[in-house]
Amino acid sequence: MTPRPLRANWPLRPLATVMLALTTLLAFGDVANAHGVATSDAGYIAEITGLNLLPYVYLGAKHMITGYDHILFLLGVIFFLYRMEHIGIYVSLFAIGHSTTMLLGVYFNWAISSYFIDAIIGLSVAYKALDNIGTFQRWFGFQPDTKAATLIFGLFHGLGLASKVLEYNMSEDGLLPNLIAFNIGVEIGQLMALAIILILMGFWRRTRSFWKLAYSANVAMMCAGFVLFGYQLVGLVVVP
Repeated sequence: MTPRPLRANWPLRPLATVMLALTTLLAFGDVANAHGVATSDAGYIAEITGLNLLPYVYLGAKHMITGYDHILFLLGVIFFLYRMEHIGIYVSLFAIGHSTTMLLGVYFNWAISSYFIDAIIGLSVAYKALDNIGTFQRWFGFQPDTKAATLIFGLFHGLGLASKVLEYNMSEDGLLPNLIAFNIGVEIGQLMALAIILILMGFWRRTRSFWKLAYSANVAMMCAGFVLFGYQLVGLVVVP
């Protein structure tokens, strides 16, 4: 779906506020590690064995709700989608992508640098924001396939989930059912986040400020994506 072109006369103050808040968070907190495993959760997982479906459903939902990079990408995907069937198609493509690589990545223990994957996830946020403001059409004269991009980036988001889930050191006893339960939790968390986003977007779209601030909101999202990309790239180079 081709986004509606936006004018570039956006106010600087909302963008400056968003970027100041993001920079402060990155400087004073470990938020760029969007899917870090809490010490209490890691300790709990290390102690349990066998089937523990409900705890893994809870952990999956918690993991998704606190994964703001996934939520930012999801926000970008549905930013200009109004019809529920379109939202359902794109969210389903994203879910298929991240579910596939999350399950395969953990089950087969794919050892991929979390910094590398998270850098790509940061780029996915920037890409979607650029797509929303019509950058590719204006600069290069073509519109990327948004459905294919959503699926492909979903695969990378799933690898990001897998790289963090591997930190749990899950027991081999009941691994596959527990992984499926975790993935169900992720989807529940995604639906909860999506519901909140749609409610807030629904109210915002009814106001006069939506089309005035839509461009600046996507530019802020683009900048956040590039900041996340840079942060993870530094980690990839610096951390042994």
